[in-house]
Amino acid sequence: MRILLDESLPRDLASLVVGHEVVTVQAVGWSSVKNGKLLALAATRFDVFLTADRNIEFQQNLKTLPIAIVVLCARNNRIQALELLLPELLQLLNHIAPRTLRKVGA
Repeated sequence: MRILLDESLPRDLASLVVGHEVVTVQAVGWSSVKNGKLLALAATRFDVFLTADRNIEFQQNLKTLPIAIVVLCARNNRIQALELLLPELLQLLNHIAPRTLRKVGA
């Protein structure tokens, strides 16, 4: 899967999502782009948008985008807390469908 890692997550997480092509928002030059436009851009190049923004499902009409959204729900956004979610995330990435929002760790 081609995965875009949101600014709300540490960049180091990208290398831990093994078996997938993970790119950060910063690396593609989309820093500070707001969620609506960011998701539209992401949908042109990625299969999954990975974020910690728990409100994204209420802020955007996700059914109109051909991209899956995964929200990581950890106690904080530090790499140590997010690492605990990796087994569940990696399993989910094997079968996530486009136009869906799934939460990991919720």
